[in-house]
Amino acid sequence: MSAPLTLGNSGIEVSPLALGGNVFGWTADEKQSFAVLDAYAAGGGTFVDTADSYSAWVEGHRGGESETVLGDWLASRGNREDLVIATKAARHPEHLGLAAGTLRAAAEASLRRLRIERIDLFYTHFDDPDVPVEEIISTLDELVRAGKVRAVAASNISPERLQESLDFSDRAGMARYVALQAHYSLVSRDTYEGGLQSVAERGGLTTIPYFGLAAGFLTGKYRPGRQVDSARAGGAAKHLETERGRRVLAELDKVAEAHGAEIATVALAWLAARPTVGPLLASARVPEQLPALFAATELRLTEEELAGLTAASD
Repeated sequence: MSAPLTLGNSGIEVSPLALGGNVFGWTADEKQSFAVLDAYAAGGGTFVDTADSYSAWVEGHRGGESETVLGDWLASRGNREDLVIATKAARHPEHLGLAAGTLRAAAEASLRRLRIERIDLFYTHFDDPDVPVEEIISTLDELVRAGKVRAVAASNISPERLQESLDFSDRAGMARYVALQAHYSLVSRDTYEGGLQSVAERGGLTTIPYFGLAAGFLTGKYRPGRQVDSARAGGAAKHLETERGRRVLAELDKVAEAHGAEIATVALAWLAARPTVGPLLASARVPEQLPALFAATELRLTEEELAGLTAASD
């Protein structure tokens, strides 16, 4: 795997592939999740990303299942100091929003489930426009000063609110977002490019794209007439209905063949080459899915290949 990357100006170094924890306790049970985590760590991965709301959308779940699985794995392996742990607040059913008291309670609950003393990267998972940025940043700053959080980041936020947050942090000398998690892929560019990307670039934020494989569509397993058994099949297959989706798949096929690489590897390698993008983020339900993800951190596409993929995704 390539050399470590630094998150903004935090000094926190992470592997260029972050492992998403959304599947832990959902489509991957504890045994499967532990196997994936073991294989990820063995491959040199150091950056695991989860959220307090994973997987509250599943019937019978309460939220926090992913954090609990990850916490149990960390405790059983005794490798806490080898890893950078990121989690998010705002969407747990018992801690909705970003009001000061809610954010404090969410952080404490995450620490308990993760069985750790400090969260390395703590995200506001979804912005809460009803709460002034001054209150949100002040609470995050309090958590950092208390030693419960090492650095803070944002996700699902408008360019205006993100800029407002950074400006307040600078004026008040408080904790400042070092990273941005944004919905970004070959079939979803307008969710990041433009305003959000400009703010991230000006503010020195490291962008970590989520849905980089478009819920599995950009792995190439979704093709006309082919049924896929996946909890996310509906969302991924919709891209087949668009001209852009079919164009992107065709271009990915061509580049993947030229490199003898998997389609997912090429899709993520395109993302890694985009301005402001730092670590790649992807989840794996079984260890066998990891090699294609790791390979994306090493694959260097030519300028012609990058331009062809970009044009296909327009």
